[in-house]
Amino acid sequence: MPAGVRYSAIMGRTIVVDHYDDPRAASRAGWDAVAGNGDTPIFYQDGYLSAYHDAPLAPLERLGYLVAREPAGRPVAVLPVALHRFADPIGGLRRLHPGIERDSALLSHVWHCYDTRLLGAVTRTDVVTELLDTLRRLADDWRARWYGLVNVDSTGPTAAALTAVGLTGRHLVDRYSTDLTGLTSYEDYLARLAPRPRANLRRNERRAADAGFVCDVTTPDGADLVEIAELCDRTAARFGNAGFYPTATFTRFVTALGPAAHVLRIRQRGTLVAAGVCLTDQRRFHTWTCGVEYRVDGNASPYAALFTESVRLALRLGRPILEGGRSNDVFKRRHGLTARRLDAYVMRL
Repeated sequence: MPAGVRYSAIMGRTIVVDHYDDPRAASRAGWDAVAGNGDTPIFYQDGYLSAYHDAPLAPLERLGYLVAREPAGRPVAVLPVALHRFADPIGGLRRLHPGIERDSALLSHVWHCYDTRLLGAVTRTDVVTELLDTLRRLADDWRARWYGLVNVDSTGPTAAALTAVGLTGRHLVDRYSTDLTGLTSYEDYLARLAPRPRANLRRNERRAADAGFVCDVTTPDGADLVEIAELCDRTAARFGNAGFYPTATFTRFVTALGPAAHVLRIRQRGTLVAAGVCLTDQRRFHTWTCGVEYRVDGNASPYAALFTESVRLALRLGRPILEGGRSNDVFKRRHGLTARRLDAYVMRL
């Protein structure tokens, strides 16, 4: 397939959509003109897209990058898409659409992104309609049974844009985040928690020190990513997501992220008991994934210790938003993160 294919060239339409098979080709064709502003999450930036394209963590059939243009050629919106061999790796879609777990689906974005967005002129219904029509026709051409968007913030502009063209979102899962603006230290963060969770985190810090927990922060090149991938995948398997972090692909992907990735490690007498791969963009610190060994000596929680160190690192790096990802709802609500409802807009062909 050529670097770019004009997928919507129907007479009378004012918006056309070019489809690219490679994010680098999309970047050269104007992706960054839409996605290059300072508020764009890392999941839509060149580094993440290229790393995932070259080392896809999910079993994907194809990846695509859609650029919507006005007739004169100016890019006005972008959307990454992926043809998933198995549409429901984390188990939420089958509750909404029974049977989808056995089928392929063309979705935006990948499941390792928890913040799906239409970027660009999302208030223009002609742009949104054309992108969705292109998504449907791509799904048909690529023989997918389903198509749509998942992990869409129900209160965000993408949800509003999809509602404006007649779609209805269905609650899929929650993600968690908090605003760190104005905080300069971990003590500042603790001070805004309720007394009991504040005491819990302080007590866990004391117990972690007594149990010999030692934390460090390193780059992907400085970490044993095989060891970390195995721990993350074992942890994912506890939640029914075995295979979500395949070891060889995980190491290639995280390494390719370069300085956008930060690796947190907690060891107890040399044994890795918790690890997190955290990602940064200009505004956000993402606790993208973690692995925890719950069988430890002493009375400390490795997960709580990792959370503490993640908050500290986010504050050191000066990112005003802490993104806490999905799952572990009770802990995250209790310790200062706010739930953001994520919806699915998925249709069957």
